[in-house]
Amino acid sequence: MIALWSGLRRKMRWARVSAWPRPSGRQWLGFALLAATVAITVAGVGRLRVDTTTASFLPADDPAQHALQEAARSFGGDPVVILAESAEPGRLLAPGELSKLVQLEGALAGLPDVAVTYGPGTVLNQLAGSAQNLLATLSGRRDAVRAAAESQARATGAGPAEVTAAGARAVEQFDLRYGSLLVRGLPAGLPTLHNPAFVGAVVFDQNGNPRRQWRFVVPTSTSVAILVRPREGIDQAATESLVAASRQAVEQAGLVTTRLTVTGMPVVAADLGAQVQQEIPLLGAIALGAIASCYLLLPWLPRHRHRVVPVLATLAATALTLAAIGWLGRPVSLGVVAFLPILVGIGSDFPAYLVRGAGRRQVLVTALAAAVGFASLGLSPVPFVRDLGLALAAGVLVAVGVAALMARRISRPVLVPAAPETPEPAPARGRRATLLLLSGCVAVVGWCALPGLAVESRPERLAEGLPSLTAAQHAESVLGSAGEVQILARGADVLSPAALEWMRQAEDVTIRQFGDRLRPIVSLPDLLAFLGESPTPEQITAGLQQLPRYLTGAVVRDDGKLAVLSFGIGLGDVGKQRDLLADVRAALPPPPPGMSSELVGLPVVTARGYDLVSDNRYLANLAGIAGAGLVLAIGLARRSDALRAVLAALLATGWGFAGAWAAGIALTPLTVALGSLATATACEFSVLLGHARARRSTSLRRAVVVAATAASVGYLALAASGLPVVREFGLVLAVTVLLSLAAAHVVVRLLPARPVPALPAGETCARPKTEVKV
Repeated sequence: MIALWSGLRRKMRWARVSAWPRPSGRQWLGFALLAATVAITVAGVGRLRVDTTTASFLPADDPAQHALQEAARSFGGDPVVILAESAEPGRLLAPGELSKLVQLEGALAGLPDVAVTYGPGTVLNQLAGSAQNLLATLSGRRDAVRAAAESQARATGAGPAEVTAAGARAVEQFDLRYGSLLVRGLPAGLPTLHNPAFVGAVVFDQNGNPRRQWRFVVPTSTSVAILVRPREGIDQAATESLVAASRQAVEQAGLVTTRLTVTGMPVVAADLGAQVQQEIPLLGAIALGAIASCYLLLPWLPRHRHRVVPVLATLAATALTLAAIGWLGRPVSLGVVAFLPILVGIGSDFPAYLVRGAGRRQVLVTALAAAVGFASLGLSPVPFVRDLGLALAAGVLVAVGVAALMARRISRPVLVPAAPETPEPAPARGRRATLLLLSGCVAVVGWCALPGLAVESRPERLAEGLPSLTAAQHAESVLGSAGEVQILARGADVLSPAALEWMRQAEDVTIRQFGDRLRPIVSLPDLLAFLGESPTPEQITAGLQQLPRYLTGAVVRDDGKLAVLSFGIGLGDVGKQRDLLADVRAALPPPPPGMSSELVGLPVVTARGYDLVSDNRYLANLAGIAGAGLVLAIGLARRSDALRAVLAALLATGWGFAGAWAAGIALTPLTVALGSLATATACEFSVLLGHARARRSTSLRRAVVVAATAASVGYLALAASGLPVVREFGLVLAVTVLLSLAAAHVVVRLLPARPVPALPAGETCARPKTEVKV
């Protein structure tokens, strides 16, 4: 009986399975294409590379950036700085610690992507070797002088005593000429690292302070610094690898210190990149969960399973866009942290309208206008802002494309009763004029205040909250600087006496007038100071031969056509640094004929980027509004809808600037083009609300409110970021959405379109008998 029942159950189960419809060949092809798309998308997302190096924040195609790259090719990039501190003066230059420094500097110099390493151990070792070579050369020359004099005396028939006397007289003349040099140059005995007197005499002056030419590796009597200059143009991955390897080498060096600090711009970039990589999935997940909650919980569709369509479409669009960036091999920058919540927030709006039953033409044209508004961020000189705008434009288009494909699966009817709605009366003409005047006046105040709004000009704001920024600030308190500015001298021969004299004058002027803000690091005049004033070409050549190539390579290129004077500069307001650099340029003496000079360095390029961002503010904001308005004017059936959308964008942007002016909020490179960000939402809301009002559709109007709520909540997900600049950007975006919704209500209410006859009860506002198949 049991066997019979089991057999019967198996037959019934097989009957049910065999009753399933077998997929057709077309369906199998669709499944295969879907699987291939998923595989390609996953692989593309896996190829994403994050870039938070300075190249993502600075204008790429600019003369200041090209000059910085040339200096990096010749002398190395902005360094990783290792600062070691002790409690006792000179303790780190004692023989035992000095040998550890030499080993550490050798290990750092052997790391991949390192152009050159400068540290006190190697500097002193090279100087000791040069001094020993000089002693050997002088000793050999002295013996040669004696031998030549004795040989000449023998040739004249002199006796042994006379020959010896001739040799002694010749050596006496040689000693008179070079003995004083040896006494002055070697007052502390043999030049060796094991001789503390030699080390102290070379590094410190009579007061026990480091000599000026060595302060770039011995900043104070109780600290030493090692500079690891990377090769020019290394990417984010190489930067992170170099920083990690440097930290490991420092930990294994065994130095006896009170504090060890690894800092510098590469370290800040590496830590910022790690923070961005950590936050990308976190912020995306939070935004997706918050937006999905809005669409699932708020009443805008009668069936809950249909409400997930906008989220699915936008999630797919986000993945496809990131995959495309990955396959293109383009690194993603800090903007990606903001990119995910923005795309999920804005991209989900348009699929929601399609599901709700809005006119397909209005939705597609409005989505294209939003993409144009975002794409106008491509005019920004800052690479991460430009990349953000282009990625958002592509993402919105992909989201709408995915939603349109899903809409093609509509089959059975989902009847949404549209109860007859009484046309909403427009306010009286006088009241409308008053409200429009008040709204316009506030917006005009904001647009007029735009040129005077402050732009956030503290570069450390990008890394605020990171441990590496705290380390950089501590290093600045010890070294007197956190960045580097260089004076590049170009010419056919920068080693000529005239060129050397000009560099000495340029350094003296800079120190005398700006020494409180610019700290001298190293220069060719400093290294050749032992030659005295007005050396001859022969003396310059001889002096360079006595200095190790390791040192001269820090200040002059091998071909003798490029030299550099390096100065340290602290973290500070970019606007003030821009004025300082302008004053330095004006104070420099004119170079001799055949030479030219210019300032280079990250502060120079940052100041240039600040100028580019601050200039043309109206163009940056109006370009997106104009482009979106043009798309709407061409694509929509009624030109009045395009005019209302442009007016809403102008109002929302003006209100935003007015609020920033009233609250004293500084703009950022992202929010300085607020018009491009507000255009997408203002145009979208005004067109769809106008369509809902003309069709007398309460359901579509409700969908617009839900979409605005979801977008605002998605932007607020950025509040979970550990970077203050990203948190503030999320708040600005959420407020921008609310301002856009308010502006859209104003223009639609006060400038209503001609109503369209209401659809019969029981039909949707766009097409009858529709159902979304999920």
